[in-house]
Amino acid sequence: QVQLVESGGGLVQPGGSLRLSCAARGFTFSSYAMNWYRQVPGKERELVATVETLGLKTYADSVKGRFTISRDNFKNTVYLQMNSLKPEDTALYYCNAKRSSHVGGGEYWGQGTQVTVSA
Repeated sequence: QVQLVESGGGLVQPGGSLRLSCAARGFTFSSYAMNWYRQVPGKERELVATVETLGLKTYADSVKGRFTISRDNFKNTVYLQMNSLKPEDTALYYCNAKRSSHVGGGEYWGQGTQVTVSA
């Protein structure tokens, strides 16, 4: 059974840090690009960061220099280190796994973990 289980969300003051984790089960983790998305009620889901299978990382402009995505293929886990958090980072953060259609395709989502940045 495929599972993506996020953890690490919570309430933090502006300027603080959080580390999100996403543990994957039930598929070949190393074959999938791993993504973090976030969504605020009433808005579209936003891609925050991606780490490709070979380690290439990309970020949304709004989080560059503050967030760092990483993956551990031995632990089947992807992380999002979030520093210098701002109130506008408040959202439900989702973990996503996606594989290119050229190598079989497939996409999975976690249930989300809430991040709230507030004084």
